[in-house]
Amino acid sequence: MALTERPVLLVALLALGAIATQALVWLVRPTPEPPAFVGPPRSNYSLADFTLNSLDDQGRLSFTIVAPALARRNDDGSLWVDAPNFTITSNDGSENWKGVSDSAWVTKDGTKMLLAGKVQMHRDTEDPKRQAQVDTHDVTAWPKQNKLETQAPATITQPGSILRGTGMKADLNTHQLELLADVHATFAPKRKP
Repeated sequence: MALTERPVLLVALLALGAIATQALVWLVRPTPEPPAFVGPPRSNYSLADFTLNSLDDQGRLSFTIVAPALARRNDDGSLWVDAPNFTITSNDGSENWKGVSDSAWVTKDGTKMLLAGKVQMHRDTEDPKRQAQVDTHDVTAWPKQNKLETQAPATITQPGSILRGTGMKADLNTHQLELLADVHATFAPKRKP
């Protein structure tokens, strides 16, 4: 055997050995387990035709939800609510805002509520001058702080005016509603005495 043939034979034997080792590893390796089916989150419980009252840290009524269905998620304790009618009460209890939305999600501790889809709210008052209606979509609410916000288009209707804009912030304790951008207003003409 010539000296030039030895290294070629050695390289060929090493390559053959590497291929055989890889084939052996491939044949004796454990078969991978198929991924377990997880599925959607499961609920601890569900309720039908219920009323939920949530209290703040001082034990005062913070908000109420009345709805046809509720499911509590097992993993984080949050609540999923279908077609809720809700009432958010001001900290001093002097004023309520009532409304409806397509669905809602509430954190376990009740500090945050996402009102999904179409949202309509109105100030619950007997005084016609203080009446207000809000029409918007996808509202994030902090009911224990009585604050709301949305990035969606919003319409605020009050006696004598209609305000339209994009995005809204509200502080129900101070009775302030603020449209954030692209605001347009329509005012009813004042009647002459």
